[in-house]
Amino acid sequence: MQLSLGPVLYNWAPERWRDFYFRIADEAPVDVVSVGEIVCSKRSPFFAEHLPDVIERLQHAGKQVLLGSLILVSLRRERRQIEELCAGEDALVEVNDLTCLKSIKGRPHAIGPFVNIYNETSAAFHVQQGAARICLPPELPISSAAVIAATVPEAVIEMFAFGRVPLAISARCYHARLHKLSKDNCRFVCEQDPDGLALKTLDQQDFLTINGVQTLSHACTNLIGDIGTLREAGIGSLRLSPQDCDMVEVAKIFRDVIDGRRSAEGASGRLSELYPGVSFANGFVRGQPGFSFA
Repeated sequence: MQLSLGPVLYNWAPERWRDFYFRIADEAPVDVVSVGEIVCSKRSPFFAEHLPDVIERLQHAGKQVLLGSLILVSLRRERRQIEELCAGEDALVEVNDLTCLKSIKGRPHAIGPFVNIYNETSAAFHVQQGAARICLPPELPISSAAVIAATVPEAVIEMFAFGRVPLAISARCYHARLHKLSKDNCRFVCEQDPDGLALKTLDQQDFLTINGVQTLSHACTNLIGDIGTLREAGIGSLRLSPQDCDMVEVAKIFRDVIDGRRSAEGASGRLSELYPGVSFANGFVRGQPGFSFA
């Protein structure tokens, strides 16, 4: 079973972003790494100068690199960015918006968890278009994932295994609105919350997490206790989504459980120490309310 690292969803300082991936390249036992700004195209220029060095460092370390596309493409310049991304040959493109398919059709690529592949028919369609990897939407139960994996054995089927669940993307920037700013003049205030901004209900109960134009879960998905079941279902890869904690150590813990060097129960306790104050959840994969954990 492979281990992959998804793209950084939050607005981290460029140097921190670069150094994070350098450390992943040098120390993390992951097989595949997805890079690139996929949430907000306005952030892309901050990381552009570091991206070639990051890709080179990861590839030199033996990692397969995926270049992530934007989740929501709505502007003409964003469409041009997608076309340029798909025209490159440095790495596989990870499709996060169907806008990519016209430019990437027939060429090997990956499908990210933001594309709604909920059944075996849609999975087979994307494989026919050239998809070699498919990260399924985080809300899919294992029963559905197993059917998909059995239908398209030629593709690596991946499950979202650690991190706040990306639930929605919007044309409106919630961070800007909170600070009484327009989206076009947001001053990049989302950088103030490197792990997202907690959203509470009127009763002051933790509910969701805001990340600019993106909405994520409040709880952090943790499927480390489900690895055996996922393996039996034919899942070929587990995805870790970068959070504001020691992701190298998180990757090592998942790798140890996958390889049988550590028990899932003890590993989950160690993850709680690495990411304190954050509740875990695995309800979606078990067909239960997403925020539940068992």
